[in-house]
Amino acid sequence: MAPAEPSLVLGHGRLPRVLAGTALAVLAAVWLLPFVWAVATSVQSEQDAASPGLSPIKGAFTTEAYRQILERGNVTVWAFNSFLIAGLVTLITVVVSTLAAYGFSRGTFRGRRTLLAVTVAAILVPPQLLVVPLFEQMLLFNLVDTYAAVILPQVVASMMVFILKRFFDGIPRELEDAARMDGASEFRVFLSIVLPLSRPIVAAVAIFVFIGAWNNFMWPFIVTNDPDLMTLPVGLATVKDAFGIQYAQSMASALLAALPLIVVFLFFQRRIVDSVATTGLGGS
Repeated sequence: MAPAEPSLVLGHGRLPRVLAGTALAVLAAVWLLPFVWAVATSVQSEQDAASPGLSPIKGAFTTEAYRQILERGNVTVWAFNSFLIAGLVTLITVVVSTLAAYGFSRGTFRGRRTLLAVTVAAILVPPQLLVVPLFEQMLLFNLVDTYAAVILPQVVASMMVFILKRFFDGIPRELEDAARMDGASEFRVFLSIVLPLSRPIVAAVAIFVFIGAWNNFMWPFIVTNDPDLMTLPVGLATVKDAFGIQYAQSMASALLAALPLIVVFLFFQRRIVDSVATTGLGGS
């Protein structure tokens, strides 16, 4: 019996594999070039960084840009705020989204289809359109310049509810029926059957939500004025110089804001890749 064909066929011989490897190497280089350029710019003086030329390294190595940013801003407090806000947003979003998705997937309540249609339609609404009404609500409840004002509007994620709902639809209902026959309540079925089977998709959703909350600049910038409540992207954006655009400082700020995410990715690389890959397979 002939062996099964692989899902991805590069062709026979060495040439197709060499071409594929070369293409991947080129794409990786194109993706890494902006990052390398940012690193090289951030470790130069402002004069060297602003000088004309295509070479990313134009002068001597210096950490002056990082020193100035760390001296002018409260980076430690901003980083703590970012971790706290992103962590709470992720936790609340995952809890709310999984419960809502399970209700849409298994529930039979009146208006279910209408509410699901509204949830899906909400995905198409640009977040910029909600800034004014959300800010008015924060003013109404006297929440401006609080952690709650930054966190609460970010925990509503229609896209994550829809993704989780589609995954829950693929879980065999026979497993849940067997648990109910043994006397398990609906919430017990959700905790003991559905969630353990959904760990890959829940992990992927948590990763996406955390990255989005960490990188969110517009809403924390609008709803906070107190420097002690600012997140890292917002706080670093306030560290400006009075002498126009400072390229080295701008690149150093961007790298400092991205550094925690890079560290998280390095520690949880396998988990992140496995979660994203499994999510793609589960939704196919």
